[in-house]
Amino acid sequence: MDDRPVAPAEAALLIHEIEGHLLVESARTESRAAAARFTARLDWLSRAEREEVERAYAEDHLALTHRTWRHTAHRCRELRTEYETRYRALRNRLLAGCLLGLAFLTALALVLAGV
Repeated sequence: MDDRPVAPAEAALLIHEIEGHLLVESARTESRAAAARFTARLDWLSRAEREEVERAYAEDHLALTHRTWRHTAHRCRELRTEYETRYRALRNRLLAGCLLGLAFLTALALVLAGV
């Protein structure tokens, strides 16, 4: 490994990539474990049948996991957009209220000063 400094953005990208690989590998391991638990109850299967069922089950389990991740990511983007829109509206209302209050106080000060 060299001693070149790593930019924070590059480091963050590398960390996210490593996390992604670890997450996918964890999902694969969980899929294989779920498949093994499922086929353990099917004691009438031959070894070849058991391996085929495990492979198919693990594939389906992993595909379901990926669909769930995509759905969750999509929902997160929707919620982020919704919250950003709501925050922007609240910020604008607060700014309008502050400006209105400032205008009122300025008018009141002018009236009291006799201008």
